Amino acid sequence: MTDTGTKKIQEKRKYNVKRKYSDERKHSKKQMKEIYLDQGATSYPKAPGVGMAMANYIDNIGASMNRGSYGKAMEVGNLAIRLRERACKLFAFQDPGHVIITPGASIGLNMLIMPLFQEGGHVIISPLEHNAVRRPLEMLLQRKKHPISLSIFPYDLGLDGDFSPLENLIRPDTKAVIMLHASNVSGEVFPVEAIGKICKETGIDFILDASQSGGHIPIDFEKMNLSALVLPGHKGLLGPQGIGLTLLREDFAKKLPPYLFGGTGSVSESLTMPGFMPDKFEPGTPNIPGIYGLEKALQFIEETGVEVMEAYTKQLHQRFLEGLYEIKGKNLIQIPGKEGRENSGVVSIDFCTMDNALVCNRLASRYGIMTRQGLHCAPIAHQCFGTEKSGTVRFSFGFFNRIEEIDRTLLAIQKILS
Repeated sequence: MTDTGTKKIQEKRKYNVKRKYSDERKHSKKQMKEIYLDQGATSYPKAPGVGMAMANYIDNIGASMNRGSYGKAMEVGNLAIRLRERACKLFAFQDPGHVIITPGASIGLNMLIMPLFQEGGHVIISPLEHNAVRRPLEMLLQRKKHPISLSIFPYDLGLDGDFSPLENLIRPDTKAVIMLHASNVSGEVFPVEAIGKICKETGIDFILDASQSGGHIPIDFEKMNLSALVLPGHKGLLGPQGIGLTLLREDFAKKLPPYLFGGTGSVSESLTMPGFMPDKFEPGTPNIPGIYGLEKALQFIEETGVEVMEAYTKQLHQRFLEGLYEIKGKNLIQIPGKEGRENSGVVSIDFCTMDNALVCNRLASRYGIMTRQGLHCAPIAHQCFGTEKSGTVRFSFGFFNRIEEIDRTLLAIQKILS
């Protein structure tokens, strides 16, 4: 046989082997029932009807918002009003006109932080903040003109009922406490009602990032004495990505200048942004498919009940923790966080005897379990936990996860460690 003929046979064999291996992988994936435990990054599946509502807008409506007086344009405007009204009902908020539709929580936080501290000032944050808060503040810390000053309250604040460490941080130039409601790393929920009371008594603003709590932990805007509540649409609210909500107390909204500028469809003759709400903070054409999807998601939460969703998420969390305790006792894993606090349905694990990235990969490739490994956009939280070098593997649960999925995950962890 010629060299050319031998080469063709070898190439054919390689092709057959690759095809066989590829077919086996496809078959394996079909056989493996996937488990989605990355709800802290984005919820999946979405609330029933979200996709259909978005598709209906794209396929059958298509009009813009605040840009026409014809039927379909009015329908879009009315739907946006309904979304704002649902948000008011969900978060015990009074004024739909002060519910701002944003592209997400990061934009919402930036549009509050940047104008609030345009002339400097002092801010207090938690030790577990996400980069959506920490990075804008870092930029303000480093700027040459009107830099801010920053304090971090103690990690164990309020665990013994003592909030004086926070009160002791407040200065004459303190403008706000800005903090997350629940940690996206450990899941622990901070006592924000007590913190909000201190802010009200001392006359400083209280901005709450509810990215990990909105939708499945009850939030009462008035009882928590909030100045602003910031939410993404795609996490606990069970809606699509690229949309969020920011709720602003009236006096707080008045003191903030606009952060973004552009067309609003209103007072177009003016070269400055409208002074009235919500147009003051809503330039440009919004994510209208997202509005349709998020409105449908809030309807589902409203009909299901936040308390029901919270109770079920707690059940999943408790089941997972109970299964981990035996493994934890063997010094194979560490679980960051204070057990004395409530939890939003997030558990991070530092695998002491293995590389966390390897564990994350094996969970996905061998068992179809989707988690997230790394620092989770919250490096200061990992510094607090002592996991800044290793990171953690994060397991985050949602309303559409099932008890049997928790049990399968625990079994997979045991197999990987053994």
